[in-house]
Amino acid sequence: MTPLVSIVVTCFNQASYLERSVKSVLSQTFTDLECIMVDDGSTDNTQEVAQQLISLDSRVSYFYKENGGVSSSRNFGFKQAQGKWIQFLDGDDWIHQDKIKFQLDHLTALDVQENTVFYTDYERVFIDKEQQIINREENIVGSLSREQLIERLLIPDFLADSSFPLLQQCLLMSRDVQDKKIFDERLKALQDRDFTIDLLIANVNFVYTPMIGAYYTKHQSNRTNNWSYMKAYYILLYETVCSKHHELIPLCQVGIDFLLKEAIREKEQDNFARLIKMFSPPLYLLNKKIKVNHSYLLKLIYQTRLIIPSFVLYEKYRGPRSQKIISIFSQFINLFKKSKRSYANSD
Repeated sequence: MTPLVSIVVTCFNQASYLERSVKSVLSQTFTDLECIMVDDGSTDNTQEVAQQLISLDSRVSYFYKENGGVSSSRNFGFKQAQGKWIQFLDGDDWIHQDKIKFQLDHLTALDVQENTVFYTDYERVFIDKEQQIINREENIVGSLSREQLIERLLIPDFLADSSFPLLQQCLLMSRDVQDKKIFDERLKALQDRDFTIDLLIANVNFVYTPMIGAYYTKHQSNRTNNWSYMKAYYILLYETVCSKHHELIPLCQVGIDFLLKEAIREKEQDNFARLIKMFSPPLYLLNKKIKVNHSYLLKLIYQTRLIIPSFVLYEKYRGPRSQKIISIFSQFINLFKKSKRSYANSD
């Protein structure tokens, strides 16, 4: 019989976590499901672990493919899936045993079951290098409107004051949703944002189901810990979104402004050239001391920045020697101002 739900577990060199992830699928109180493991070219003992898991339950299958990133793995897994409802799960994360049942129970409140994505709250689980849990952090998303979801998805987490709302591990999607959108395989990171933004723009129905449904691990090997890596994909994400949805450009500006300031500060010429194409004024620089209303002025500021020593503009670059130079220069300026006032008073 064709299962009602397909859960696709994607993994790359996550053998030490895979068993916990797959067993969280097999322990679901809703049992009419299949578990599809997609190995994205692992070089560890993932295949060995996968074979052991296959022997435990006939609902488990395993596929190996050449490395192409998580987007590629999810698209591949969807092609293998038979269920009417689809869930994607990373190989180092796991889900609550009642997640699928709880979300499907909400179908009774819907007039139309198609074109629907359920989403839940989640717990971020911090793991040290010995694979021990050192902290847990609940992330309560709540029921958000389409506009609220889009706005939050376009803000980097470190600039936001709320939880990331549509973690892929928390979603359960009707199959027809994937006919509207597949994962962008150019995005090796932040693909969840691009994916769900396009669905929201296409008026897919997102339904909040209030429970801690997924457990998202944060450990040292996460690529999200590498800012240089993530920065490149934030720029690509904004380029992708702005090219498809011009009306969303203003909502992208929180992230674009941050990246522009960093490109100026760090003299990142290529990043600056890409970001200025998406610039929507105003932009405030140097603790809001400078307001930039035009792209040509921003280009001039960048060219000027290239010839000004970093310590003059940014405190983070000031060592003891440069701080002394700044102090002497400040004293000189203050002395000049006092002399000017004294001269004016004598007149």
